Amino acid sequence: MGTDMADLPHNMTAIEISTPGGPEVLKPCDRPVPVPGPGEVLLKVAYAGVNRPDVVQRKGLYPPPPGASDLPGLEVSGTVVATGPDVDDGEMGGRYCALVSGGGYAEYCIARLDQCLPVAASLGMAEAAALPETLFTVWHNVFERGYACDGETILVHGGTSGIGTMAIKLGKLYGLEVIVTCGSDAKCDAAKALGADHAINYNSTDFVEAVKAITGGAGVHIVLDMVAGSYVPRNLQCLREDGRHVTIAVQGGMVAEINMAQVMMRRLTLTGSTLRPRTAAFKALLALEIYQSVWPMVTDGALRPEMNRIFPLREAAAAHAYMESGDHVGKIILEV
Repeated sequence: MGTDMADLPHNMTAIEISTPGGPEVLKPCDRPVPVPGPGEVLLKVAYAGVNRPDVVQRKGLYPPPPGASDLPGLEVSGTVVATGPDVDDGEMGGRYCALVSGGGYAEYCIARLDQCLPVAASLGMAEAAALPETLFTVWHNVFERGYACDGETILVHGGTSGIGTMAIKLGKLYGLEVIVTCGSDAKCDAAKALGADHAINYNSTDFVEAVKAITGGAGVHIVLDMVAGSYVPRNLQCLREDGRHVTIAVQGGMVAEINMAQVMMRRLTLTGSTLRPRTAAFKALLALEIYQSVWPMVTDGALRPEMNRIFPLREAAAAHAYMESGDHVGKIILEV
């Protein structure tokens, strides 16, 4: 059990946050190749996903949880090149994508085996790296916390983001009517091309009025909210009775003023979550549920991430600048 790392290099290239700040603070560096512990594997990284939490961490506003790597990067695809002391040697050479708590922007990355998902021959490694963070987040928040059911309607903000595009695709596979908001007509067209039933340009249209018109005044069953702040009271106006409001980010601010009498009278549920600080045991259970429920759709090609652009690892700063420009539709990936 476990494998010797003698055949591996001692050092690797990684991208570190040299100091909190803009994209330019992401710098290539030399780091020791990490050693897998119990329950862990070492992946030779093929690709790493770029996600909004990486940007927030780079700015100094989202410190990694205790014990996690200080390097950014929450999802990777790669090949197992070493295993922890209690992991079967038969895992060597396995192709996996994984949700990690940090360290993805590097040539080698530690992953917990129970947070890895197998990459079938039908799935490219770049696409595989684009799946874990958004898939884990959308599955948990829309279906587990939001209790989404076949035939229900969901409002998703940021419809062309990595999360938004995954919410469209997964929602349609599970029989949801999906309404999204986007910042331009072009992005609305892109969201509809991905399968969204309706797309609202929030810069030219009041999304509350648009949702009422689309739903015949009934409202939606679920709002997937990544804005928070001033959007929350407007989101609640979009919900029908017994509606569920699920917050996964606070890009518009952490404080919201809401009418609690409306929450009571309309029996609304307000919930939310962050994935990164959750326990390894929770993430392992989530990975198992995704493997059983969703992964067959990935393996047979029914579910694919929406890919936007691939940057070389050393150009991580350019990838962050591109993400912050807001021009992308779908996932931004680093090639290692």
